[in-house]
Amino acid sequence: MTCFTSIDETKRRLRDAAYICSSEIATVVFLSAATNKPILVEGPAGVGKTELAKAISRCLEWDIIRLQCYEGLDEAKALYEWEYAKQLLYTQMMKEKINEVIAGAVTLTEAADRIADQEDAFFSEKFIQPRPLLKAISSDEPVVLLVDEVDKSDPEFEAFLLEILSDYQISIPEIGTRKAAHIPFVILTSNNYRDMSDALKRRCLHLYIDYPGKDLETQIVRLKIPGIQETLCDRIVESIQAIRALELKKKPAISETLDWANALMALQVEDLSSNVILSTLNVIVKHRSDADMVKENLTRIP
Repeated sequence: MTCFTSIDETKRRLRDAAYICSSEIATVVFLSAATNKPILVEGPAGVGKTELAKAISRCLEWDIIRLQCYEGLDEAKALYEWEYAKQLLYTQMMKEKINEVIAGAVTLTEAADRIADQEDAFFSEKFIQPRPLLKAISSDEPVVLLVDEVDKSDPEFEAFLLEILSDYQISIPEIGTRKAAHIPFVILTSNNYRDMSDALKRRCLHLYIDYPGKDLETQIVRLKIPGIQETLCDRIVESIQAIRALELKKKPAISETLDWANALMALQVEDLSSNVILSTLNVIVKHRSDADMVKENLTRIP
């Protein structure tokens, strides 16, 4: 698929879609579009992995189809399910027609064989409830497929994904193989809950998104919160960067930075004093031990 013309154009269009990224991210996105390879995006929670998929959807003006992974996710919930209630209702409505089909059958086996010859009437696409993967493959228009937090799924489900990522096709035993009319732009995200298999990694371009540096984070805050004062923005980013340098159980990500900035704006804060940091600490740290660590090192925070 030809979605972007250059790395610089990719970076600019992502920025226009409210996503500021590094040249490394723009390069991987450009190469993914040029080679039709999925992107496996790894990194801490809250650094913008899912938001990258949404930004790609916005700048391409493609719909995004999201599959949220979790432990115990199986093919039926990700691919398709048969609407058995609808099939049963259809059977009741077709009872008279079924009687005509089996009329004259001498044995039960013969009657069953005649009904089996009509199985296409009962196992057709009209009775399929498509789930995210089938929706993405069957779409008449190109889409962005987001497989979110794939590391939380079981290894068996990860193996199932390989057929889709290799050939962009899905096999439905009762109907046949469905091949994608348009190859989706596939993004898989992982918070490193577990290691992904080498087979999956081979089929993907790899991208690791870490916590942003000071300059990039400042740009992101100013883009996402246009009304923020420049001085306050700088102080927020400096403080967040200092807090991340501490030995915390869960370091604040860019999502916490934006939440904190919005909270301070709502409180009409103009000067980021120690008292303000302490009173709003619950916005940026989520564990009691982390809060205690910040309080103990308050003098090291600008």
